Amino acid sequence: MVVAFVGIGMGTASMYLSAVTTCAKNFGRGRHKGLALAAPIAAFGLSGMWQSQIGSRVLYERLPGGEKGDVDPFMYFLFLAVTLLAAGLLGSVGLKVVGEDELIDDALENLEASGLLQDSAFFRGDEQPRDYGSINGHDSSDETASTRRLAAAAKAREAAREALEARKKTFLLNEETRIFLTDPTMWLLALGFFLVTGPGEAFVNNMGTIIGTLYPPIVPGIKGESQTTAATHVSIVAVTSTIARLLTGTLTDLLAPVSRPHENMAASISSIRPPSLTPSRLTISRIVFLLLFSLLMSAGQVALASGFIQGHGSYFWIVSSAIGAGYGAVFSITPIIISVIWGTENFGTNWGCVAVVPALGATVWGVVYSSVYEWAASKRGVEDRGTDVLCYGPQCYETTFWAMAGSVWLACLLWAWAWKGPGGWVQRGIAV
Repeated sequence: MVVAFVGIGMGTASMYLSAVTTCAKNFGRGRHKGLALAAPIAAFGLSGMWQSQIGSRVLYERLPGGEKGDVDPFMYFLFLAVTLLAAGLLGSVGLKVVGEDELIDDALENLEASGLLQDSAFFRGDEQPRDYGSINGHDSSDETASTRRLAAAAKAREAAREALEARKKTFLLNEETRIFLTDPTMWLLALGFFLVTGPGEAFVNNMGTIIGTLYPPIVPGIKGESQTTAATHVSIVAVTSTIARLLTGTLTDLLAPVSRPHENMAASISSIRPPSLTPSRLTISRIVFLLLFSLLMSAGQVALASGFIQGHGSYFWIVSSAIGAGYGAVFSITPIIISVIWGTENFGTNWGCVAVVPALGATVWGVVYSSVYEWAASKRGVEDRGTDVLCYGPQCYETTFWAMAGSVWLACLLWAWAWKGPGGWVQRGIAV
């Protein structure tokens, strides 16, 4: 089982990063880079909605009486395997980066012009003209040999050109990785991303047990309230997350400040403030959208932690919608910010470094939630063998969700510091 899920995780992450990176490199310098990045990220989140519905409504076990049972694991994983294989084959053919050599050359020229690549002569060291000889005679016996020499010379020049392009790309990507990892504001951005996405992931992963705590235990012979289902709220999270991702991608394209290509990269490592474009319209920073949607997410967590939803499971959609929208927006705006500040040439590596933190956050907050749940169950627990509910009441989750809300608020402070604080993006003249 562990080996299987390792393969599933690696394959899914690779497909996701390849799609997002291709969009970033192809459209990252255009006017609609936000929407171009938000689209594949939204599709990634939206998949949870329709796949969970197919599992619960189509690929379920048939009980002897003809009733609907649980999801059939074999059929569901077979369905996922076929779907992922088809998507992977389609992506292997369709995902192409257009004009990557020009993108690398342009980045090098801009960074070298800014004085950021002091050893740029590295690229010109081997570009010495080579004399492959000349053909002075017209002896027909030498024509074949001359043709071969010319073909060999052309092949050698092409090989040298390809080697030079590879060296350029390797040097640039290594340099941009160093710049990215040594920028203190990157770590503030990544830490905030960890503090926000971890609670979001843990909420989705534990939604079934959270819903179970909202309803009183089933008493034999007494009909209880009809419970909402985890599949329904997974779909709500997926829909609101998708809408938020597309909305923030579009709004940041329309309202966020505009910068010249590589201007922000130069500003991120240079003490010289670059000349900024004079704004001719109302601009709203991408950080404002990041903070607003994070606070919306914390509002959903506070609504649950306060006990407002307890005994009113029909209102649980408020929590699912708020957390889904906030989580989706953060997952969309963060890679957009990374592409804007640190460029798109090394976007796959940069975003990949940051994108691993949600898994760590989900693990941490999953442990926190389960520990609080088990503690509450041991103090004042119930046991419902029909629904596997071990805990009932706000004490099962309130401490966890107050802590989650505090985690999101701390992330907002870190992002505000990276944006407006000493040595932050505003002080360095970065148009974000």
